[in-house]
Amino acid sequence: MTVAVSVVVLTHNEALNIERCLRSVSGWCRDLHVVDSGSTDETIEIARRYTNLVHHHDYVDHASQWAWVFATVPLQTEWLLLLDADNEVSAALRGQIAHVMNHPQAGVNGYYSVHTHVFRGRQVRGLKRWWLRLVRLQETTVDNSELVDFRLIVRGKTGFLPGDIVEHNLKENEIDFWIDKHQKFSTRMAAEEVLRRTGYLSWAFKPRLFGNPDERMTWFKSRWYAAPLFVRPFLYFAYRYLVKKGFLDGSNGFVYHFLQAFWFRLLVDIKMAAIYDRISRAEYSLAELATEYGHTAGQSSPMDAFPTSLQVDVLGHS
Repeated sequence: MTVAVSVVVLTHNEALNIERCLRSVSGWCRDLHVVDSGSTDETIEIARRYTNLVHHHDYVDHASQWAWVFATVPLQTEWLLLLDADNEVSAALRGQIAHVMNHPQAGVNGYYSVHTHVFRGRQVRGLKRWWLRLVRLQETTVDNSELVDFRLIVRGKTGFLPGDIVEHNLKENEIDFWIDKHQKFSTRMAAEEVLRRTGYLSWAFKPRLFGNPDERMTWFKSRWYAAPLFVRPFLYFAYRYLVKKGFLDGSNGFVYHFLQAFWFRLLVDIKMAAIYDRISRAEYSLAELATEYGHTAGQSSPMDAFPTSLQVDVLGHS
């Protein structure tokens, strides 16, 4: 018997990853959808081995792609599990989701699960622990103020499931792919940070150190944005590598944290400085920057309709 959950997977040239992802949910969920943004490899062919529900939508960023899914894809259930092609749902999490679907908790409209990150074949620690990936569709909206990441805003309570979704992108075994991808991300992230620092782009979550994982992340980001450029990458690398014990992952951990916590963040700072310089010389305006990335002044998610979520303990979370 399938679990009353719809699964949607985002893809673009994911022939190396997609089968592992689809295999982890095929036959388990009620309906399985793939939303592709123009793959030219074997992604679609592989996807059709597992589902006929394959859709196309051009990709701009994750937030807009998921907003399109919410508005357009005909899901068969009220619950949605959101996946990227490099994600694999563990057997433990599948069992926990089945349990909460069969024993629903009143007022709980979303569940965080554990995030496990694998880089070049080995797990790395020191990253975010909780992902909000299972939500009740009608009680959820996408935070459209994110230009790189995506976050979901849930009305009502959220719970925690200790099973994990494993993120393991086999394409990143080629370090050039990882560098090229993050170089592109750095451009969007630099634009987002400038727009947030100037108040042109507002937070969709209230920053709260002791709130849910997304509110806590927003609290840390707001402090990060206030820190001086070019100093931040040194501090963040030290935090991730030393305080969060990334050094325990050996040379692979050093490579990952140096690139992701230092090099990538330094690249963002360099691009932010260039944007500020262009603005100061009146060659560029905040309005033009916002328009270039599809946003307007003050745009954020409708927080008035989705008040701060409450947290509940589920299946032994502490």
